[in-house]
Amino acid sequence: MTAIRPVDAASILLLDRSGGSIRVLVGRRSSKHVFMPDLYVFPGGRRDAGDRLVPVAGSLNPLARERLAMRAGTRCSDSRLRALGVAALRELHEEAGITVGAPLAEPGEGALSFRPDLSSLRFLARAITPAGMVRRFDTRFFTLFADEAGVDPSGATASHELEDLRWVDIFDHKGIQMPDITVLILEELQKSIQEDESLPFGRTAPLYYARRGRFHRDLL
Repeated sequence: MTAIRPVDAASILLLDRSGGSIRVLVGRRSSKHVFMPDLYVFPGGRRDAGDRLVPVAGSLNPLARERLAMRAGTRCSDSRLRALGVAALRELHEEAGITVGAPLAEPGEGALSFRPDLSSLRFLARAITPAGMVRRFDTRFFTLFADEAGVDPSGATASHELEDLRWVDIFDHKGIQMPDITVLILEELQKSIQEDESLPFGRTAPLYYARRGRFHRDLL
């Protein structure tokens, strides 16, 4: 049996700190999905080939890009790193109706209607789906403060990809059914917020992966 190789993906934790607590946007995956149906997740999905070609309104913060590039002594190309940021904001737009960037007057056919602004994205964590799953992803998780990005939290709109969008207190998500990895990433966010509420761009980020049946957590 041929092993399934993980494909690049990006997910985004959009944070609302306008009230007394910090909330994160999640939505329920459709029951029609093969991968993680009926569970609440952050907006996100695979990196498309065309994401490398999308013009951006703002580049990744240099410290965030440097941390994102780290992986056991190897480095990703700048175009791949940029495409991961684009994928995160494209998925946020497609799945939750939220645009982060500058509008385009005349978008091309099938192209995004805006130029994504990657400048406020923080790299939070990376997780590789274990072997044996029906789908495998190498996912980079980004955080984004809604106020920094000029996003109105009330503008989030459900889609066929993510239903029942909710803003959930990052420290109180009882009753919300999430995949184990989503809970784990949320716990990483909790620790990071407790260490520094500004979420510095260059902070270390964990990498989660499985090897020979054992779960590992390395720091990037």
